[in-house]
Amino acid sequence: MALKLSIEPLSLPLVHPFKIARGERELTTETAIFRVRSGDLEGLGETAPIERYNESLETVRSWYAQHPPAGDDPYRLEELLHEIPPAARCGLDVALHDLIGKDLGRPLYRLLGLDPARSLTTSFTIGISDIPTTLQKVAEVGDHPILKVKLGLGTHAEQIETIETIRSKYPGAIRLDANEGWSAEEAVRILGELARFDIEFCEQPIAAGHPEQLRYVRERSRIPIVTDEDSCVASDLPRLFGCVDGVNVKLVKCGGIRGALEMIHTARALGMKIMLGCMVESGVLTTAAAHLTPLVDWADIDGPFLTAHDPFTGVTYENGKLRLPDTPGLGVHEVAPVA
Repeated sequence: MALKLSIEPLSLPLVHPFKIARGERELTTETAIFRVRSGDLEGLGETAPIERYNESLETVRSWYAQHPPAGDDPYRLEELLHEIPPAARCGLDVALHDLIGKDLGRPLYRLLGLDPARSLTTSFTIGISDIPTTLQKVAEVGDHPILKVKLGLGTHAEQIETIETIRSKYPGAIRLDANEGWSAEEAVRILGELARFDIEFCEQPIAAGHPEQLRYVRERSRIPIVTDEDSCVASDLPRLFGCVDGVNVKLVKCGGIRGALEMIHTARALGMKIMLGCMVESGVLTTAAAHLTPLVDWADIDGPFLTAHDPFTGVTYENGKLRLPDTPGLGVHEVAPVA
């Protein structure tokens, strides 16, 4: 019996407008839920395409309208996922892993040979806002132990004031993410001034595609440098060797769980640290990523924190510590809609 795939758009309401250096979402974010059926079993997946990489819900739908999954065996992952664009592959990859786990009666972390006790504590992302709004967001975070603060817009003084103000109120770990918002020279100058605030690392300070400029920043910064937009798939990593301290792996960038494992093993071979990240997404994709966190150094798996209502439950949080579900597959379940 052939595998049956359906793709449904999902609109997620945001707690706050979410602004980064290259754009803003004000009310909602859009993802797509994948459902793959084989016999009596259904696997759930999700993708959250990123315009930065020329992908969208429309490109995902268009791909599968022309290339429906060929085959009837969900275990033949190599064939089923071959040569599919990353965002489209991500949704199918996650759904197939969920389906296989359900068929075997085992949670995903167990299929991958991982210890759920080694899952990590996630950061909580603070989007770009004015100082009063930023302080409100930090207050709402409460005693969450790690923040990731978006920078890359405004004057140097305004960005430094943002971190100085947060640090005056917040004692936990702080990570930065400039989303390609600075030049190399600006990055060196700003990071030099921010180092006194005990910053764990800075993510993607400059535009992607310039590894030697990343090396220039890294050699002049006391704050470690991690890539995001520069590190989409495993083959991107060798050119970053010696230029950065770590890389951000996101399932939607690399095409799902199999792509993430390729990136993780490649990064380890190159001596790089690894962060597992996410987009603003539902509990389906967030939970899939959470299952991989025992393999990495840092987690930024906070999609459900940023949405006002999530129609799926899966990974849970204990003061930021990721608690993996122990039911078969992803361990994700649908919840009743808000009345």
